[in-house]
Amino acid sequence: MQSESDPHSVIDVFNQGGIIAYPTEAVFGLGCDPDNSDALQKLLNLKQRPAHKGLILVAADYGQLLPYVNDSAISQDKRFAVFSRWPGPVTWLLPKSDRVLPLLSGESDKIAVRVPAFEPVRELCRQLGKPIVSTSANLSGLEPARTTEELYAQFNDQLDFVVDQPVGGNASPSTIFDAATGQQLR
Repeated sequence: MQSESDPHSVIDVFNQGGIIAYPTEAVFGLGCDPDNSDALQKLLNLKQRPAHKGLILVAADYGQLLPYVNDSAISQDKRFAVFSRWPGPVTWLLPKSDRVLPLLSGESDKIAVRVPAFEPVRELCRQLGKPIVSTSANLSGLEPARTTEELYAQFNDQLDFVVDQPVGGNASPSTIFDAATGQQLR
């Protein structure tokens, strides 16, 4: 496992289908390339997470999410609701594009996406040149890791790269809204 700040190393691990642990607003996240089905399966297996639940994508900006979102299916009023909350700790369920792999969206016809205000995540996505999968760094049923010590305690040497920086100051994970209905899901 690598734990460096060299952007070339994290890019190499990402492009080779590796699992990356990185700090988010509230906890460490686990991520991988959203276009690599082997990496997605590896991540689900590592977390012991059922595939039907789907995963979240985080991005530096909405432009990075466009390949994964059916942008033309979002009405103007819904678009305003989404963009007025970004960047920030709000995840939106938006109509997914045909490009989205089934392991990424689970059983849903939507994709969960977020443009965080937490700059280290946005910078990571800029370095990678695309969004990264974002799911809390924990085995299913356990508390998410908030420190590298907690991260290593749960995953030991099973991660391919750790971005060793502190998490943000938020006490809870992002809220999740369905853009079509406005319903809060978390």
